[in-house]
Amino acid sequence: MTKILFVITAADHWTLADGTRHPAGFWAEEAIGPYQVFKQAGYEIAAATPGGVPPTADALSLTPDFNGGEEGAQRMRTALHEATELAQPLRIEDVDINDYAAVFYPGGWGPMEDLPDNAASGKLLTEWLASGKPVSLVCHGPAALLATIGPDGTSPYTGYRLTGLSNAEEKQNGLADRAKWLLQDRLVNELGAHYQETEPFTPHIEVDRTLYTGQNPGSAVPLAQEVLKAL
Repeated sequence: MTKILFVITAADHWTLADGTRHPAGFWAEEAIGPYQVFKQAGYEIAAATPGGVPPTADALSLTPDFNGGEEGAQRMRTALHEATELAQPLRIEDVDINDYAAVFYPGGWGPMEDLPDNAASGKLLTEWLASGKPVSLVCHGPAALLATIGPDGTSPYTGYRLTGLSNAEEKQNGLADRAKWLLQDRLVNELGAHYQETEPFTPHIEVDRTLYTGQNPGSAVPLAQEVLKAL
Protein backbone atom coordinates (compact mmCIF):
# COMPACT_ATOMS: atom_id res chain seq x y z
CA MET A 1 0.00 0.00 0.00
CA THR A 2 1.53 3.26 -1.13
CA LYS A 3 -1.38 5.62 -0.56
CA ILE A 4 -2.22 7.85 2.41
CA LEU A 5 -5.70 9.23 3.07
CA PHE A 6 -6.29 12.77 4.29
CA VAL A 7 -9.65 13.18 6.03
CA ILE A 8 -10.50 16.88 5.92
CA THR A 9 -13.32 18.98 7.31
CA ALA A 10 -15.99 20.11 4.86
CA ALA A 11 -17.00 23.01 7.10
CA ASP A 12 -16.27 26.61 6.10
CA HIS A 13 -17.15 28.03 9.53
CA TRP A 14 -17.12 27.31 13.25
CA THR A 15 -20.31 28.14 15.14
CA LEU A 16 -19.50 29.98 18.36
CA ALA A 17 -21.53 29.97 21.59
CA ASP A 18 -23.56 33.03 20.59
CA GLY A 19 -24.48 31.51 17.22
CA THR A 20 -21.93 33.56 15.27
CA ARG A 21 -20.36 31.73 12.35
CA HIS A 22 -16.61 32.29 12.51
CA PRO A 23 -15.06 31.79 9.03
CA ALA A 24 -12.96 28.64 9.13
CA GLY A 25 -12.04 25.47 7.25
CA PHE A 26 -8.86 23.42 7.37
CA TRP A 27 -5.56 25.10 8.31
CA ALA A 28 -3.42 25.10 5.17
CA GLU A 29 -0.06 24.54 6.91
CA GLU A 30 -1.41 21.41 8.63
CA ALA A 31 -2.47 19.84 5.34
CA ILE A 32 0.20 21.07 2.93
CA GLY A 33 3.22 20.39 5.14
CA PRO A 34 2.34 16.70 5.70
CA TYR A 35 1.12 16.39 2.10
CA GLN A 36 4.58 17.41 0.89
CA VAL A 37 6.32 15.10 3.37
CA PHE A 38 4.34 12.09 2.17
CA LYS A 39 4.59 12.98 -1.53
CA GLN A 40 8.35 13.43 -1.31
CA ALA A 41 8.56 9.98 0.30
CA GLY A 42 6.79 8.49 -2.72
CA TYR A 43 3.28 8.09 -1.37
CA GLU A 44 0.14 8.79 -3.33
CA ILE A 45 -2.44 10.99 -1.61
CA ALA A 46 -6.21 10.77 -1.55
CA ALA A 47 -8.70 12.86 0.38
CA ALA A 48 -12.12 12.35 1.91
CA THR A 49 -14.57 14.79 3.47
CA PRO A 50 -18.09 14.62 4.90
CA GLY A 51 -20.33 14.29 1.87
CA GLY A 52 -17.38 14.49 -0.53
CA VAL A 53 -17.60 18.29 -0.38
CA PRO A 54 -14.44 20.03 -1.68
CA PRO A 55 -12.73 21.40 1.45
CA THR A 56 -12.18 25.06 2.22
CA ALA A 57 -8.81 26.34 3.41
CA ASP A 58 -9.14 28.87 6.22
CA ALA A 59 -8.38 32.21 4.55
CA LEU A 60 -6.41 33.25 7.62
CA SER A 61 -4.00 30.37 7.08
CA LEU A 62 -3.07 31.78 3.66
CA THR A 63 -2.16 35.26 4.89
CA PRO A 64 1.35 36.73 5.29
CA ASP A 65 0.87 36.91 9.08
CA PHE A 66 0.78 33.10 9.33
CA ASN A 67 3.35 32.33 6.65
CA GLY A 68 6.31 34.49 7.56
CA GLY A 69 5.46 37.23 5.09
CA GLU A 70 3.97 37.65 1.62
CA GLU A 71 6.51 35.39 -0.07
CA GLY A 72 5.65 32.53 2.28
CA ALA A 73 1.95 33.18 1.84
CA GLN A 74 2.32 32.99 -1.93
CA ARG A 75 4.22 29.71 -1.61
CA MET A 76 1.43 28.30 0.54
CA ARG A 77 -1.27 29.41 -1.92
CA THR A 78 0.66 27.89 -4.82
CA ALA A 79 1.24 24.62 -2.94
CA LEU A 80 -2.45 24.42 -2.09
CA HIS A 81 -3.40 25.02 -5.72
CA GLU A 82 -1.02 22.26 -6.84
CA ALA A 83 -2.31 19.74 -4.25
CA THR A 84 -5.12 18.75 -6.58
CA GLU A 85 -5.92 15.51 -4.73
CA LEU A 86 -7.16 17.52 -1.74
CA ALA A 87 -9.67 19.38 -3.92
CA GLN A 88 -11.26 16.17 -5.26
CA PRO A 89 -12.32 14.25 -2.16
CA LEU A 90 -14.20 11.02 -1.76
CA ARG A 91 -17.13 10.76 0.61
CA ILE A 92 -15.90 9.37 3.93
CA GLU A 93 -18.55 6.65 3.64
CA ASP A 94 -16.94 5.40 0.40
CA VAL A 95 -13.45 4.90 1.85
CA ASP A 96 -12.04 1.36 2.00
CA ILE A 97 -9.26 1.41 4.59
CA ASN A 98 -7.59 -1.53 2.85
CA ASP A 99 -6.56 0.88 0.08
CA TYR A 100 -4.40 3.01 2.40
CA ALA A 101 -1.30 2.71 4.54
CA ALA A 102 -2.28 5.46 7.00
CA VAL A 103 -4.80 8.21 7.65
CA PHE A 104 -4.08 11.85 8.47
CA TYR A 105 -6.53 14.43 9.85
CA PRO A 106 -5.38 18.07 9.47
CA GLY A 107 -6.80 20.64 11.87
CA GLY A 108 -8.23 24.13 11.65
CA TRP A 109 -11.42 25.30 13.31
CA GLY A 110 -13.52 23.51 10.68
CA PRO A 111 -13.09 20.06 12.28
CA MET A 112 -14.64 21.45 15.46
CA GLU A 113 -17.82 22.04 13.45
CA ASP A 114 -18.45 18.86 11.49
CA LEU A 115 -16.22 16.01 12.69
CA PRO A 116 -16.97 15.51 16.44
CA ASP A 117 -20.36 13.96 15.62
CA ASN A 118 -19.70 12.58 12.12
CA ALA A 119 -20.65 8.90 12.36
CA ALA A 120 -18.88 7.90 9.14
CA SER A 121 -15.62 9.43 10.33
CA GLY A 122 -16.04 7.83 13.76
CA LYS A 123 -16.57 4.41 12.14
CA LEU A 124 -13.51 4.96 9.95
CA LEU A 125 -11.33 5.87 12.94
CA THR A 126 -12.58 2.82 14.86
CA GLU A 127 -11.81 0.51 11.94
CA TRP A 128 -8.42 2.12 11.38
CA LEU A 129 -7.37 1.59 14.97
CA ALA A 130 -8.41 -2.06 14.78
CA SER A 131 -6.41 -2.47 11.56
CA GLY A 132 -3.12 -1.69 13.29
CA LYS A 133 -2.20 0.96 10.71
CA PRO A 134 -1.18 4.48 11.78
CA VAL A 135 -3.91 6.96 12.72
CA SER A 136 -2.65 10.54 12.81
CA LEU A 137 -4.41 13.79 13.73
CA VAL A 138 -3.06 17.28 14.38
CA CYS A 139 -4.17 20.44 16.22
CA HIS A 140 -8.01 20.55 16.11
CA GLY A 141 -8.04 17.31 14.07
CA PRO A 142 -8.35 15.12 17.20
CA ALA A 143 -11.88 16.55 17.58
CA ALA A 144 -12.78 13.75 15.16
CA LEU A 145 -11.98 11.18 17.86
CA LEU A 146 -15.07 12.34 19.78
CA ALA A 147 -17.21 10.63 17.12
CA THR A 148 -15.84 7.24 18.23
CA ILE A 149 -17.57 7.47 21.63
CA GLY A 150 -20.31 4.87 21.85
CA PRO A 151 -23.68 4.99 23.65
CA ASP A 152 -21.97 3.57 26.76
CA GLY A 153 -19.61 6.56 26.87
CA THR A 154 -16.50 4.61 25.92
CA SER A 155 -14.30 4.73 22.84
CA PRO A 156 -11.58 2.45 21.51
CA TYR A 157 -9.35 5.51 22.03
CA THR A 158 -10.23 5.81 25.74
CA GLY A 159 -7.04 5.69 27.78
CA TYR A 160 -4.73 6.59 24.91
CA ARG A 161 -2.05 9.23 25.43
CA LEU A 162 -2.51 12.04 22.95
CA THR A 163 -2.34 15.75 22.32
CA GLY A 164 -4.23 18.40 20.36
CA LEU A 165 -4.71 22.14 20.51
CA SER A 166 -4.54 23.15 24.18
CA ASN A 167 -6.90 25.43 26.10
CA ALA A 168 -3.97 27.82 26.53
CA GLU A 169 -3.46 27.96 22.76
CA GLU A 170 -7.17 28.52 22.10
CA LYS A 171 -7.04 31.41 24.56
CA GLN A 172 -4.11 32.88 22.68
CA ASN A 173 -6.10 32.46 19.46
CA GLY A 174 -8.69 34.77 21.02
CA LEU A 175 -11.70 32.49 20.65
CA ALA A 176 -11.70 30.43 23.86
CA ASP A 177 -14.15 32.70 25.69
CA ARG A 178 -16.57 32.60 22.74
CA ALA A 179 -16.40 28.85 22.03
CA LYS A 180 -19.17 26.39 22.84
CA TRP A 181 -16.48 24.01 24.09
CA LEU A 182 -12.73 23.53 24.11
CA LEU A 183 -11.00 20.55 22.55
CA GLN A 184 -8.70 19.73 25.46
CA ASP A 185 -11.66 19.61 27.86
CA ARG A 186 -13.66 17.15 25.78
CA LEU A 187 -10.67 14.92 25.00
CA VAL A 188 -10.11 14.54 28.73
CA ASN A 189 -13.66 14.56 30.10
CA GLU A 190 -15.54 12.68 27.37
CA LEU A 191 -12.99 10.64 25.41
CA GLY A 192 -11.10 9.73 28.58
CA ALA A 193 -7.74 10.39 26.94
CA HIS A 194 -4.46 11.00 28.74
CA TYR A 195 -3.97 14.47 27.31
CA GLN A 196 -0.43 15.89 27.13
CA GLU A 197 0.64 19.44 26.27
CA THR A 198 3.71 21.61 26.04
CA GLU A 199 4.23 25.38 25.86
CA PRO A 200 1.77 27.10 23.53
CA PHE A 201 2.66 26.83 19.84
CA THR A 202 5.80 24.78 20.47
CA PRO A 203 5.97 21.68 18.24
CA HIS A 204 4.88 18.63 20.22
CA ILE A 205 3.84 15.14 19.16
CA GLU A 206 2.62 12.11 21.07
CA VAL A 207 2.78 8.50 19.91
CA ASP A 208 0.81 5.81 21.75
CA ARG A 209 0.71 2.46 19.99
CA THR A 210 -0.64 3.30 16.50
CA LEU A 211 -2.11 6.70 17.44
CA TYR A 212 -0.03 9.70 16.34
CA THR A 213 -1.10 13.19 17.41
CA GLY A 214 0.32 16.70 17.16
CA GLN A 215 -0.56 19.68 19.34
CA ASN A 216 -0.53 22.66 16.98
CA PRO A 217 0.27 23.82 13.42
CA GLY A 218 4.03 23.64 13.96
CA SER A 219 3.63 19.97 14.94
CA ALA A 220 2.14 18.91 11.58
CA VAL A 221 5.36 18.24 9.68
CA PRO A 222 7.14 16.49 12.59
CA LEU A 223 4.01 14.37 13.01
CA ALA A 224 4.02 13.34 9.36
CA GLN A 225 7.72 12.51 9.61
CA GLU A 226 7.02 10.29 12.62
CA VAL A 227 4.24 8.50 10.74
CA LEU A 228 6.67 7.90 7.88
CA LYS A 229 9.03 6.11 10.27
CA ALA A 230 6.22 3.73 11.18
CA LEU A 231 5.53 2.99 7.53
